[in-house]
Amino acid sequence: MSIFKASSQFLFEIILSAALYMAFFYFNQAITAPLEDARGVNWIFLPAGIRIFITLILDYSGAIGLAIASLLINYIGFYEYGITSTVGIAIICGVAPLLGRHFVIRNLKVQPDLSNISLGQLLVIIVAYSFLSSGLHQLWFVIMGLDSGSWNHFIAMFCGDIAGSILFVAVIKYGIDLVKGRLGRDNLIE
Repeated sequence: MSIFKASSQFLFEIILSAALYMAFFYFNQAITAPLEDARGVNWIFLPAGIRIFITLILDYSGAIGLAIASLLINYIGFYEYGITSTVGIAIICGVAPLLGRHFVIRNLKVQPDLSNISLGQLLVIIVAYSFLSSGLHQLWFVIMGLDSGSWNHFIAMFCGDIAGSILFVAVIKYGIDLVKGRLGRDNLIE
């Protein structure tokens, strides 16, 4: 593969990751606003599921795209945060799922191409990602003195990440089953 082709694919993956995460973030904001516990802390956070899939599938390019999207979201929507807070949140948004990805691949013996992933492993991945993401976010919020940083908000964010991830996975699974049924196949790819 040529360097230009590899670079353009990497850039495409970054842009795709950023666009998907931003779309899911704003969709989530629109439908779950009453369930927001504090600014940026949701009891149901569907973008957590997309973060898992993006980093599982795209690895580093996905993490970069997530960080860029988070930077834009926080700069546009939470403009009262200082640049240090915003950059820290963006880094956590990209790094936490990336750390989770590498943790589960190494410790759960999941193949990097995800060919051997089971439902049980996916649930462990969801819990690990949710713990890392909510834990690192809350630690950063406390360090920066933001109102969203507390033990109660950690619990809300952790539960929101788990709920959002499970809902996201369920919709993907249902969608795949629906498409397979309409095509009359046991597999999507034949």
